[in-house]
Amino acid sequence: MRPDGLQPNSRRCFACGLENAHGLRLRFFNDGQSACRATVVLNDLHQGYPGIAHGGIVTAVLDEALTRAVLAGDFRRLMYTARIEVRFRQPTPLHTPLHVRGRVEKDRGRIVTATAEIILPDGAIAAEANGTLVAIPRETLMQMDTPEVGWQVYPLEAADDQASQVSQASQA
Repeated sequence: MRPDGLQPNSRRCFACGLENAHGLRLRFFNDGQSACRATVVLNDLHQGYPGIAHGGIVTAVLDEALTRAVLAGDFRRLMYTARIEVRFRQPTPLHTPLHVRGRVEKDRGRIVTATAEIILPDGAIAAEANGTLVAIPRETLMQMDTPEVGWQVYPLEAADDQASQVSQASQA
């Protein structure tokens, strides 16, 4: 894998599913062999208080970044989040480009600890997380690897076209 390459997405995942009309459709890039990065703009569907993202949505973004950091080294190495601790440093605004970063801190094979953060345009950290990730058993991964899941790298242009079609279909 390229150290700066686009990571795979699925079809229906809330965080990364490109065909999920209600999802975040996050697109992550590798940032070396043990880190990842993304940019996201949350909108009114993700609101908690007016103009501010709901804490559960913020946590979902951080959770995805934790597991995506592991994927930077091997996109087939899927993991469950066993524990996540989130610290909300300041409100996460809507309609603002947010930078998301994830990083592996310790890799013990089956168990990984990682950190993630959401960074505001001025460089301040809006929220941060640390978590413990556990490898998904091989048998479970084999059952999950179906065409319906669609786990693959989708070109950015194709993903934009799919997102537009899903959005139009959900409005009809």
